[in-house]
Amino acid sequence: MRITAAGLTDVGLQRDHNEDTYRCLDRYKLFLVADGMGGHNSGEIASAMAAEGMRTFFDATEKDDATWPFPVDPNLSLQENRLSASIKMANKQIFDRSCTDRSTQGMGTTIVGLLLCPDKGIAHVAHVGDSRAYRIRDGKIELLTRDHSLVNDYLMMMPDMPKEAMDILPKNVITRALGMQDSVVVDLGTEDLREGDRFVLCSDGLSGQVPDERILEIMTEEAELEGAAKRLVDESNKAGGEDNVTVVVVALDP
Repeated sequence: MRITAAGLTDVGLQRDHNEDTYRCLDRYKLFLVADGMGGHNSGEIASAMAAEGMRTFFDATEKDDATWPFPVDPNLSLQENRLSASIKMANKQIFDRSCTDRSTQGMGTTIVGLLLCPDKGIAHVAHVGDSRAYRIRDGKIELLTRDHSLVNDYLMMMPDMPKEAMDILPKNVITRALGMQDSVVVDLGTEDLREGDRFVLCSDGLSGQVPDERILEIMTEEAELEGAAKRLVDESNKAGGEDNVTVVVVALDP
């Protein structure tokens, strides 16, 4: 399969600076979106540290004799361990910086990463927070992640919660992020790959503004990935542009 990708980030219409970061690390077939948070510019620092920390970890573990900072989970594949450990390492770096640099105290970031393993016909998806990964296949869109948010946590504990009670919960509170503690739980998933698959990684500046059905329409209509990324960002801004918006789109073609 031929793998191509494109990414775009935009400050939106109501913010004065952009705290999002994305990376397309073609060498490792690794694609990332991070959505920073914190006072002043520290959210921007946290998201950049997350992306750079993961890249650095993949560089450092390229050889078989590399030293890992975390125990290897025997229940996971090498690539799953690598992806998870890279996020845990980034979390530790952000947390340590936040503890030693008063100007960045309390900073954090979400992360979503897609690691493609075409030789095995699978993809690994890892995330912390509410940045999302979607797969588009056979004219349908599927959410591959679960937002770590107050709303979702309540739904897990009380799936029959009345809508009236759900409506009073704040919608923008996340319950897990990098940098909040010295360790973090990373959600991992494995998906099969098929020719023709499209993946969308995004910050909540897209998913919170643009319905999944509209994301599907744009990705179906736009063959060029750069054009698709731009249209998705434009659609978020058209809906109000309340937040920074970042997207990475990935295509698997024959």
